[in-house]
Amino acid sequence: MMRQWKVWIGGAVGVMGLLMLIGCATTSSRESIGESSEDAAITAKVQSSFTADPLVSTSAINVETSRGVVHLSGTVKSEQERYRAIQLVQGVAGVKEIIVRNLVVQR
Repeated sequence: MMRQWKVWIGGAVGVMGLLMLIGCATTSSRESIGESSEDAAITAKVQSSFTADPLVSTSAINVETSRGVVHLSGTVKSEQERYRAIQLVQGVAGVKEIIVRNLVVQR
């Protein structure tokens, strides 16, 4: 009888552990979905601001956002265009950081 209780308790602990892992995985994916929708919104706002600005060529600059960090890449015609693109990204809500090392000026 005591042995049955040990087996039952061991099984219950195992099931609880499994449920905890599943619960954590569900929370992570919800956060990931929320982050990805926020990132998509940031990218759309950045691209929209580029389109509205006469100094910035939307076709020359690629925009990618991950966890609020905006990566700009591509080749622009001038240092002014590069600087203006950075300024526009700084004005978008939700941007945590801007990485521009792959946004180069055409020589």
